[in-house]
Amino acid sequence: MSDFHENFFVITGAPGAGKTTLLRSLEDHHFMIMAEAGRSIIQDQTAIGGNALPWEDKRAYAELMLNWDMRSYKEAPNHSRPVLFDRAIPDIIGYLELNDIPVPTHLARAAEKFRYNRKVFIAPYWSEIYGQDTERKQSHDEALATYDAMVRVYERLGYELLTLPKASLDRRIQFITEHLDSLSPEKPSYYP
Repeated sequence: MSDFHENFFVITGAPGAGKTTLLRSLEDHHFMIMAEAGRSIIQDQTAIGGNALPWEDKRAYAELMLNWDMRSYKEAPNHSRPVLFDRAIPDIIGYLELNDIPVPTHLARAAEKFRYNRKVFIAPYWSEIYGQDTERKQSHDEALATYDAMVRVYERLGYELLTLPKASLDRRIQFITEHLDSLSPEKPSYYP
């Protein structure tokens, strides 16, 4: 496997567990954020009448996510400040496995080549805040299964999971920034 990228941090987990809200807030605190592929692809495919959607052509949807995530990785600035990714290439593997679709060799290679920081933040399933919308159609059971799939895939790929607390947005931001500070003690605090 390739080396881990010191400044690229993934936030993954269950759908509807508050990741997007958290990342938007972190962006307001001047963190660089690389957007989630899945939601954007669903919006684009819906706008053009495409079928690369998780409820239509799952394989085509996965390929578009892979292309998006590889581009995001390459376009992310390579500097000393952390870059936060809303999901990443390993999530696509979890998505395919969750749907009993074989993982293509090129996707497995991408997960080996495009590595993020070894520490990955994961949002657990949180029934009290879970909600469906036009892009998030998973049931509660599917959301929980997605979380379990992400745990399996990231651990299998050698990542260490840091579980986000089921707590206020401020507490979650503090949790992330404290961990980022502990990884780079010589750098100034990231917490506002």
